[in-house]
Amino acid sequence: MPIEYRKNLAVLTDNVTVEEAEGLLGWVQERPEARVDLAGCQHLHTAVLQVLMAADLRVTAWPADAELTAWLRTVLRDRQAA
Repeated sequence: MPIEYRKNLAVLTDNVTVEEAEGLLGWVQERPEARVDLAGCQHLHTAVLQVLMAADLRVTAWPADAELTAWLRTVLRDRQAA
């Protein structure tokens, strides 16, 4: 499963497809303090990216892939936890 939901943390791994976008949206709407871990993410669909942008989630870990991280930091506010 590309998204593992924990109490207030969504862990995105591998290839996160459009099918996961609606579930992620519902999950973040119920959790104002939600955070996202992208460390294992290799690719994500633009619908998922739109959810992340709209929700303005705090990113606790960026992808291992430097190119993907650079791209995501450009479009998401870099609010990485200290």
